[in-house]
Amino acid sequence: MLPAEPPQPPASVTAPVALVEAAPAAERPERMNRSAVLWVALAIFAQESVWNFYDAQVPAQLRQFVSSATVIGLIMGLDTGLGVIIQPWTGLISDRLARSRTGRWPIVVAGACVAAVPFALIPWATGLPMLMLCIFAFGLTANSFKGVTETLVSDYVAPQQRGRAQGFIKAGVSLTIIVSALISLLVVDHSLRAAFAIPPVLMVVMVTLSYCFLGRRHPTALRREDTGTDTGTDTGTDTDTDTDTDQADPFSSPWAVLKDLVREPSRARLLLMAGIFCFAGMWAALRSLTTPYGTEVLGMTRGAAGGIALPGAIAFLVCVVPLAYLSHRLGELRMIRYGIALFVAGLLVGFAEPTPAFTAASVALASIGYAVFSVNGLVALWGLAPNNRVLGAYTGLYTVASASGMALGPALLGATVDLTGWRYMFLNAAVLGAVTFAVFTLVARRAGRPLAGAS
Repeated sequence: MLPAEPPQPPASVTAPVALVEAAPAAERPERMNRSAVLWVALAIFAQESVWNFYDAQVPAQLRQFVSSATVIGLIMGLDTGLGVIIQPWTGLISDRLARSRTGRWPIVVAGACVAAVPFALIPWATGLPMLMLCIFAFGLTANSFKGVTETLVSDYVAPQQRGRAQGFIKAGVSLTIIVSALISLLVVDHSLRAAFAIPPVLMVVMVTLSYCFLGRRHPTALRREDTGTDTGTDTGTDTDTDTDTDQADPFSSPWAVLKDLVREPSRARLLLMAGIFCFAGMWAALRSLTTPYGTEVLGMTRGAAGGIALPGAIAFLVCVVPLAYLSHRLGELRMIRYGIALFVAGLLVGFAEPTPAFTAASVALASIGYAVFSVNGLVALWGLAPNNRVLGAYTGLYTVASASGMALGPALLGATVDLTGWRYMFLNAAVLGAVTFAVFTLVARRAGRPLAGAS
């Protein structure tokens, strides 16, 4: 049962940047909308179940046609790189739909149904051109709704509760890693085509369920930050106010949002995005190359190597909710730095003893470190948004930073593997993780103090 919380300032408000408008509802206690968190978590679970299996098994699929780890890393980064172009636009479109009767749901439901097709066709590809076509088509369609799904929490959960809600949502996301690992362990070695069919079927079914139970409530969704009005019960005066706000809104395109981002005096948002870029890149690199590492260094089968992530998923699940509450107390930037330190320590454990057991423990420690970031990163950036009507666009900006890192991270780590060999992959990743720690240290110094005030 999700507990009620006393009134708190929004968890993502930043002291150095006076750009965040205080929501009227933030001044009074609000109970977390538990059913909304559950259904939003299910929708995000649906899409992440596909992405996790994609990251675990597509690199091994590419190795049938490509021998270079660098090239595999570049191809794995290609699909996430598409998010840099697509997601700010779809995020801005979803911000306009958010105040309509259907909300953001048409983008989510249609995107899930279309993306399921090229994903299921991946194991049927008999050559590299067909495989690349499936990868590109999946990346294009899946990125069109990925950020929109993550923004749903801002429609149904009050601002001061979003950090805690993210903890429960990320706990649900960790289950997708478990599902992916179990499919790898139980199905891949027996029927690769069946294994690739399971995640997209889950995605379509669960997104549809989420829409049926939550999408129909959208007209009465919590929009506490929108000048204190309720989306479904606007009076004539409120409607006029919203219309005037829309007409006067300076953020009519992603370019206007980017212009404001660059001109912000403290550069806190740009520095935070740089840190997001680095950490997301290292996490994507670890996820993309762990399965080949297991086959090349540890002598495991493809299915068993894909299951290395299972202990990490369990550790993520157990720790993510307590980490969300702890982050509210200690501050988001401070906790992210602690998470990076644990991430690097875990990688060093894996390098010191290259056995399946120690590698699984290494990935588990790194997963806990990443859990800290996954809870805090997006909420912090939401808190820096210039107003509450561009949250979808700022989710797109978060995706620009994280997807750029995910696009380059696997290729960068793959290049170090080509230079030093697979045996040194975890050490190479630890060195790159230390660079990420340095970036967040700079963010903390420029910001002056953690992004969330300590309670």
